[in-house]
Amino acid sequence: MSRSPPDLERAAIRNIVTKYLRVQPDENVIVDTWAHTLRMASTVVDEVRRVGGRAFLAYEDDDAWWRAVDRRQTELLGRLSDPYWSALESADAYVMFWGPGDSARVDRVPEQRMGETTAWFDRWYRTARSTGLRGIRMDVGFVTDSRVRHWGLREKDWMDGLLRACLADPKDMAQSGKRLAGALRGKKRIRITHPNGTDLEVAAASRPARIFDGTPHPRNKAFGDFDMLSNLPGGELRIALDAKTAEGRIVATAPSYDLTWYPWQTYRGGVFEFSGGKLVSFSFEEGGAEFARHYAQATAGKDRTGLLSIGLNPRAKDLAYADSIERGSLQLSVGANTWLGGANRSNFCAWISTGGSEIRVEGTPIVRAGRIL
Repeated sequence: MSRSPPDLERAAIRNIVTKYLRVQPDENVIVDTWAHTLRMASTVVDEVRRVGGRAFLAYEDDDAWWRAVDRRQTELLGRLSDPYWSALESADAYVMFWGPGDSARVDRVPEQRMGETTAWFDRWYRTARSTGLRGIRMDVGFVTDSRVRHWGLREKDWMDGLLRACLADPKDMAQSGKRLAGALRGKKRIRITHPNGTDLEVAAASRPARIFDGTPHPRNKAFGDFDMLSNLPGGELRIALDAKTAEGRIVATAPSYDLTWYPWQTYRGGVFEFSGGKLVSFSFEEGGAEFARHYAQATAGKDRTGLLSIGLNPRAKDLAYADSIERGSLQLSVGANTWLGGANRSNFCAWISTGGSEIRVEGTPIVRAGRIL
């Protein structure tokens, strides 16, 4: 029986293989998949072969994986097979789909046992760094029945939205990001305003902005240790903020989907109030109790600004979980930012998402009503 992919899926995967991964003839590509993403993974294999690449499909069967978990063989799951390691050492490119598909069941597994299933993690990334692997993490793997129910979404709309965002041209996003990065260079004051009552002044730290255009960055010291893999869809500029400068308020226009704690929390109707550089109050129409509980347990730095993110993706629109990539949107976080070169070492990180804002740097607008100037 033919299982031809929908046109949108085919177009998105082709764009990923040719423009993001830039697969060349005779390159070796590993595709890691679970049952709920198998059809899309087969499309990746097809597109890799179309450009002359050599594909290796690594399939993890959900039922077999869960049976091992039930037998308390999580340590065994954390040890990848020797043939897999050999394939990784020979790979030029990599595509990973998130799994397993029963995300609600994952949330119920004790944290220690889940940690045992990923004991391969450090060795995997050491190997990938040493070989210069370039790879993609496919966020369509997050589209599962349990998350659709948990977040109150329509599955097809969410999936199609993620795929459409994968049609964006990474070169276009990189160019927009470079313009913004140039405007933000140096320890400059940033003012964010919006008709919803947002009026907040913060300042960039003395660290360069990073542009995440969706392409992987192997062996690029300007990026982190794990950025030989990029998340798709992507497209955002991120810059660490000065922890001592924050005055005013920011009001959310979109939900924030927090992946820090299980089950993934939704925050709606958020407001952050800052004074004298500190977060002095917060409120949410939904998710406030969970936010307050984690905030109360957090370490020093939780009340200081962390980072500012500006979306670069012109194809993204109203995307659950990927709201930060929508062109001209912004996210402002409090808490940790050391991974972006900042000095905030808190164990806490949370953010507010606002679309359609005006952003000014030293009085000069760089974003207006969601449009990058």
